[in-house]
Amino acid sequence: MTHTLSPAIRRTIRNTLGDALQRAVRRSPNKDALVFGDRRWTYQALNQAVNRVANALLAQGLQQGDRVAAYGKNSDAYVLLWLACNRAGLVHVPVNFALTEGELRYIVEQSGARALIHDISMQAHVDQVRASLNCSVHGTFYGGEGLDVLALAQGNGPADAPELDIDENAVCQILYTSGTTAAPKGAMMTHRSLQAEYASCIAALELNANDRSLASLPLYHSAQMHVFLMPHLLVGATTFLIPAPTPDACFDAIAQHGITSFFAPPTVWIALLRHPGFAAHDLSSLHKGYYGASIMPVPVLEELRQRMPRVRLFNCYGQSEIAPLATVLSPEEHAIQPASAGRPVLNVETRVVDDQMQDMPLGEMGEIVHRSPQTMIGYWDKPEQTEEAFEGGWFHSGDMGYFDQDGFLFVVDRVKDIINTGGVVVSSREVEECLFTHPAVSEVAVIALPDERWIEAVTAVVCLKDGFSASEEELIAYAKERMAHFKVPKSVHFVDDLPRSTAGKLLKRELRKQFAEA
Repeated sequence: MTHTLSPAIRRTIRNTLGDALQRAVRRSPNKDALVFGDRRWTYQALNQAVNRVANALLAQGLQQGDRVAAYGKNSDAYVLLWLACNRAGLVHVPVNFALTEGELRYIVEQSGARALIHDISMQAHVDQVRASLNCSVHGTFYGGEGLDVLALAQGNGPADAPELDIDENAVCQILYTSGTTAAPKGAMMTHRSLQAEYASCIAALELNANDRSLASLPLYHSAQMHVFLMPHLLVGATTFLIPAPTPDACFDAIAQHGITSFFAPPTVWIALLRHPGFAAHDLSSLHKGYYGASIMPVPVLEELRQRMPRVRLFNCYGQSEIAPLATVLSPEEHAIQPASAGRPVLNVETRVVDDQMQDMPLGEMGEIVHRSPQTMIGYWDKPEQTEEAFEGGWFHSGDMGYFDQDGFLFVVDRVKDIINTGGVVVSSREVEECLFTHPAVSEVAVIALPDERWIEAVTAVVCLKDGFSASEEELIAYAKERMAHFKVPKSVHFVDDLPRSTAGKLLKRELRKQFAEA
């Protein structure tokens, strides 16, 4: 029997992101939701500001389903625009602020964005492409010409939510992948998919209203926005937002605001550990530490646990297309399998399969695939890539891994980071783990370089700790004592710093390019 729901019933049971935020506002209207610099937004003030911006966007002629490109660094105005798009039924398109003219043009054009909102610091890049874009609405997050998000939020515009019939299955964000091997693809995330992921985050990461969370990673990146900031808003926590995860800024914020919850990728945790401010600041308020976005070397993890014994550590693994959290290693499980990515979260089912989509035996490596309501509904305007990603009725992560007999998932490497040397497959992570145990090594990235004899030569790129020294011969000999001969680096290159994205991810593609041309 088919039931037709009345408009009143549909509105009552609707579960968009705007509806979820409204529930948090009802619970804690006068509590601080978001703090950025000297601006503090209570839940009620944030909600009213979001409504003002949403109404202003619609007044510009934008309609439900229109795409709004957001090209800026962390700020309260960035959050306001994202939440306003949710309320107005618009599709938010985050753009990495490190991208320049050609890359910016590609994303705005490929997504068909009708609006482009940017930081005034990006004005030169916008000016280069503005005339060629099909955007009818231009503005800044604050301080520029045209539509000004912060000024609208603080103004006297209508503060009631726009009355719209928004479908929770509608796309609310197009999240572009990094485009490491081809042009970036836009993962289409719906209100429903993100809501499912937020429930998984809250359950697996022990998020609650008492958290005082530091958000330092870029909000254009799914991890900071969708694993921490948004779930924390929904549970009624307070988020302290800073522009970037520099060690001094993180240390100061933790000490000043009594931060209890902090997420960072391994590269940022390593930078914090190596910084003299680590011992000089009061970090005693921190109780929950999260890492993810790339693999954490076990030696670094052990150092972190020794130097911050009171902090409960969580390993977060996933990818943007699954919103992005897929598995979590809990603090208790760190004592059992510290190298593991943990177990699938509440709303995720995970397998490790071969080329025929058959389950791999326990302990044997295959591709990691997922089924989940958190998953994107496809890549924007890329049907062939969408079909390939969902082949066999599962989302293909592109990561290689295996399950052990206790159900722990181990992520071995990205498919593109597996090294085929002399016909033998080597995991770059395994070689990195070995070299990280050398007392002089601060950071290391292992890559494959073309080689006439070996096809791909195992190559290590190393940063040394301040005050320490080591030679190429010494590190190769160190590895030979601890690894099979075919895993030992054929060469070692020393650098002052490793290239990383604005989200803290190590950019191995840059290293492959640099040393292949050397």
